[in-house]
Amino acid sequence: MSIEVLTLMFFAALLFFLLLGLPLAFVLGGVSVVFLYFTWGFDSFYMVASQIWGTMGSFTLVAIPLFVFMAMILERTGVARDLYRMMHLWCGGLRGGLALGTLGICAVFAAMVGISGAAVVAMGTIALPSMLERGYDKSMALGVINTGGGWGILIPPSILMILYALITGVSVGKMFAAGIMPGVLLMVLTAIYIIVRCHLQPELAPALPEEERASWPEKFRALRAVLLPIGVVIMVLGSIIGGITTPTEAAAMGVLGALISAAVYRQFKWSVLQEAAIRTFKLTGMIMWILFAAHAFSAAYQSMGAQELIESLMNMIPGGPWGIIIAMMVIVFLLAMVLDPVGIMLITLPVFMPIVESLGFDPIWFGILFVINMEIGYMTPPFGFNLFYLKGIVPPGITMGDIYRSIVPFVLVEIVGLGLIMVFPEIATWLPDLFF
Repeated sequence: MSIEVLTLMFFAALLFFLLLGLPLAFVLGGVSVVFLYFTWGFDSFYMVASQIWGTMGSFTLVAIPLFVFMAMILERTGVARDLYRMMHLWCGGLRGGLALGTLGICAVFAAMVGISGAAVVAMGTIALPSMLERGYDKSMALGVINTGGGWGILIPPSILMILYALITGVSVGKMFAAGIMPGVLLMVLTAIYIIVRCHLQPELAPALPEEERASWPEKFRALRAVLLPIGVVIMVLGSIIGGITTPTEAAAMGVLGALISAAVYRQFKWSVLQEAAIRTFKLTGMIMWILFAAHAFSAAYQSMGAQELIESLMNMIPGGPWGIIIAMMVIVFLLAMVLDPVGIMLITLPVFMPIVESLGFDPIWFGILFVINMEIGYMTPPFGFNLFYLKGIVPPGITMGDIYRSIVPFVLVEIVGLGLIMVFPEIATWLPDLFF
């Protein structure tokens, strides 16, 4: 059977079972094992086992449950509530000030937790009711939370960056350093959009009335709320960039910082630790099963010889090397609308990375573009995770259609940021070159 027919059957089977609603790990692994058996026979399973065994020996993997555990604890400490009160006092007097403050909190939260859902749930619970009560347009409020919540996978520490480094063999520390400037860029672009839009349409996000604005002593007292988050960020990122710890060891530092925060906020309780641990086990287990399935997929895909087919198809794309990179970004963007980000990485990266490196592009730079696309995928319908996190906590009057419509301008802003990083790679590569 020709490679073209095998490839068509393989991906058609994957798509068919995913559309049935079956879990990604079992679809990816099950279909791959069936194709392996019929193309190479029973002995091919030893190749899958060998790859999985090699991965399980990776010290980098230890960082995943540690960062997840850190996020689960911080989500329950009350840090987000105090941060929002501080931003409310400092920014509330501006048009769109609460939206800008929410963006800032999301960026701080992203620098602490490494996953997307934590900031969406925290800000959806705390900031959304506050903005709606003060006359904010619901599309503006929803869009800000949706956008800022996605930065958890771009601003380090990021679990997706760890997986990217694991799959491609690049440095986790370099990926973390590379994510800082693009994260700041996207935050600045989104803030500019909010400021301009609120200047042109002040009714979308009115400033707080005079009687609700804080005095300067109150504002300065509220700044204490940022001390613990900054301490956690320094413990994690500062120890990596300063060369004190590896990214895996920094994850343990992050857990220590989260436990200290819980103690300061008087949330250091057995019930909190137990719930955080159980959720960490569940999320880590899901990631590991997807990782195992991806090894089966990689073995099956390579054994069919489809790598050469994809490379030849990519070379037929007009526009030379840049045309190929843009085509990859479009493919990832479309996949991110319907598939789990971890699954997309494990399906596409074994195919894309040899092509990217053969074209002479920096894999760190490409990794940042890839992660930004995953972040946009968290925001976009029909299956963006942030959309469903938000739907679970919004007031009854807000529909899924409202949430879908709210993200359109923010996605366009993110795409502009993605384009700038493509045109100016130094935005992503400057810090890794400086520190490493």
